Amino acid sequence: MVWCPVCGGSLGSTGEENPPLSSETKWNDRAETVIIGGGCIGVSLAYHLAKAGMRDVVLLEKSELTAGSTWHAAGLTTYFHPGINLKKIHYDSIKLYEKLEEETGQVVGFHQPGSIRIATTPIRVDEFKYQMTRTGWHATEQYIIGPEKIQEMFPLLNMDKILAGLYNPGDGHIDPYSLTMALAAGARKYGALLKYPAPVTSLKPRSDGTWDVETPQGSMQANRIVNAAGFWAREVGKMIGLEHPLIPVQHQYVVTSTIPEVQALKRELPVLRDLEGSYYLRQERDGLLFGPYESQEKMKVQDSWVTGGVPPGFGKELFESDLDRIMKHVEAAMEMVPVLKTADIINVVNGPITYSPDILPMVGPHQGIRNYWVAVGFGYGIIHAGGAGKYLSDWILQGEPPFDLIELDPNRYGKWATAQYTEAKARESYGFNNIVGFPKEERAAGRPTQRVSGLYRTLAPKCSMGFHAGWEQPNWFYRPGQDTQYRPSFHRTNWFEPVGCEYKQVMQSVGVIDLTPFGKFHIKGQDSVRLLDHLLANVIPKVGFTNISHMLTPKGRVYAELTVSHQSPGEFLLITGSGSELHDLRWIEEVAGKGDYNVEIRNITDELGVLGIAGPHARRVLQKLTSEDLSESAFKFLQTKSFKVSGIPVTAIRISYTGELGWELYHRLEDTAALYEAIMNAGQQEGIDNFGTYALNALRLEKAFRAWGAEMNCDTNPLEAGLEYFVKLNKPADFVGKQALKQIKAEGLTRRLVCLTLATDNVDPEGNESIWYGGKVVGNTTSGSYSYSIQKSLAFAYVPVELSGVGQQVEVELLGKTYPATIIQEPLVVTEPTRNRLEKKGGKDRT
Repeated sequence: MVWCPVCGGSLGSTGEENPPLSSETKWNDRAETVIIGGGCIGVSLAYHLAKAGMRDVVLLEKSELTAGSTWHAAGLTTYFHPGINLKKIHYDSIKLYEKLEEETGQVVGFHQPGSIRIATTPIRVDEFKYQMTRTGWHATEQYIIGPEKIQEMFPLLNMDKILAGLYNPGDGHIDPYSLTMALAAGARKYGALLKYPAPVTSLKPRSDGTWDVETPQGSMQANRIVNAAGFWAREVGKMIGLEHPLIPVQHQYVVTSTIPEVQALKRELPVLRDLEGSYYLRQERDGLLFGPYESQEKMKVQDSWVTGGVPPGFGKELFESDLDRIMKHVEAAMEMVPVLKTADIINVVNGPITYSPDILPMVGPHQGIRNYWVAVGFGYGIIHAGGAGKYLSDWILQGEPPFDLIELDPNRYGKWATAQYTEAKARESYGFNNIVGFPKEERAAGRPTQRVSGLYRTLAPKCSMGFHAGWEQPNWFYRPGQDTQYRPSFHRTNWFEPVGCEYKQVMQSVGVIDLTPFGKFHIKGQDSVRLLDHLLANVIPKVGFTNISHMLTPKGRVYAELTVSHQSPGEFLLITGSGSELHDLRWIEEVAGKGDYNVEIRNITDELGVLGIAGPHARRVLQKLTSEDLSESAFKFLQTKSFKVSGIPVTAIRISYTGELGWELYHRLEDTAALYEAIMNAGQQEGIDNFGTYALNALRLEKAFRAWGAEMNCDTNPLEAGLEYFVKLNKPADFVGKQALKQIKAEGLTRRLVCLTLATDNVDPEGNESIWYGGKVVGNTTSGSYSYSIQKSLAFAYVPVELSGVGQQVEVELLGKTYPATIIQEPLVVTEPTRNRLEKKGGKDRT
């Protein structure tokens, strides 16, 4: 029998106490997929793979199913998530849990009384409005409700401070043990083998990409392995030389005895989340279950497991309770739900849960190691299990993810994510669990990492830094007499005017930006041209030239956008965004490996610094520092050359994401400070100054430059994103996604990316807001900003093709209001190369 930490009873009656003997004695020498870990995540993946038809699915669990974090979880389920596509994971989980009992015959203990997040401050109400703008184009139901409705649904509340609630029907809680056993029954029903106890003792990769997996019961050869080992995931990673950035934290929740007022209720209370009090509270039988998230100063990390590993015998144990640590939250809950004051506590559960630095799990294939996948770092594994299992199963079987979830990409972390960084961020993430989620949020713990450019010490006192894949990069620069504090807001805030100054700097004079965080790859070898011609939808640029190219998925979606420079015959420099570095490298390596291309692929991101110089005076400033002819005729747009600037070797590309005259200068990282100083000194007469990423975003939006992760990603195809110019369907090479794209083109598009302007009042679009037409949500924004040229808001948005014409009127929802918007002819401001061509033809500049 298994003891339930919630009710204190046995789980034998609701779960599967003894699995069929065949699952204990059978052994496979070969497997298509081996899943390591028998918690709810691993078992869900086994269920989904087997149900989808994969044969030879084997799950190996070191002790027994649910051991680790699953068995003692509070079991909360919610449709809500502040992210966009993670809502789909939650949605798929809940829809599965609703039918799982009928499918498997196993009781799952699923309750769906709904949930309410309560707001007791005006800024929290704004946050709810911000979230509502992002829910209209999703399948999940979500509403803002007033105090009267809240009290009707949860009559035990003290309503003195409550202003509003964010309500999700269908939310609730499920018994984690029973859920896992139902998934296990389903997995076996469809042919998966669940083997336990079967601890993995060794993982050895073979040259053909398969794996030898060893356990005390025997070994097997697997085509792929999936690490779903929960808080043992770090130990599994270490077997193959990986240090997964994961850390176990202690999470406590409290269960009360019967409370008469609860017992007297005629229906189950909705799950309550008091965000200022930082706790959740739900009904448990005739009592209440209460779980807080302490501040980062008070919460407890299990550091000994990080340094010494998880104790070998740890499985279904708990830590000693520590009520003193959570008393602040207990008192807040007693004030909000007064019946708690007289309730008796019958259980305090204090168990380990695993956190990644940013609280989000790591899901997908891992860069650098063939056929090694992860599903780890689930701080909220119960609500993620069903959807994550389906998501991973679809990805494994179809060769690409069903939708974009780059925020869960395990490759968002590199070697810079040390144990010290992971602990600092996990503390911060746990403590910030319920803080207000602002746009453009920055969190300071663990920063800076070892990834700093040569300008960090110079620029840090002058600017507000942003964090990009371990790097620090200026968001905006302080101006004399201006507020220098980080003040996030749902409205325009203290960086609005400084960013306007930086915008003007680039448009009228010359500015410098640190672009060092770019991902940078060097590719060469006898098959380099053939590989890139297969990977890229654009043609290969001629030697000495650069172009913008896209890697597509087999289904014709945009996997990545790259700047490709052909430096010498067969030798290429590829540049991608900072957040896509290992995401893109993994794909390139995977395609190269499967095709057996003879190429050398090197990640040189940490070797090269990058400075961007842009503006009408950029040529004049740079020419002072080099003997290379930088004139229009000698150094054309999208050319690349290597020469010296102030004696420092650089590879210069005439390109700028600002759309203005500019160059990107690639150089040794150790030369960044000297190169920057030389450029700034040379530009004094021209009034040179710095600019940051916020101004860069405003500039690129006015030029209608798309951004990967916003206008294009694995949810979009290049035709609907307006990238036809960069996609050469008529080139001879059969590039990845070409056939799918031809079919998409033949069938016709259903939506298009458009550029629109809107007049607002102290608020600007950020992206993912709902687009309304005729009283219905018809699309969504992808990114937005204030346009300093026309002094209105500007945004990209996807709308139905029939609503995509220039001059079409729609509405954009921002913070609970809808604002009239007009689709415009893009770009709002033409680029510098286009202006040059127009001038030569006698045309006029257009803004």
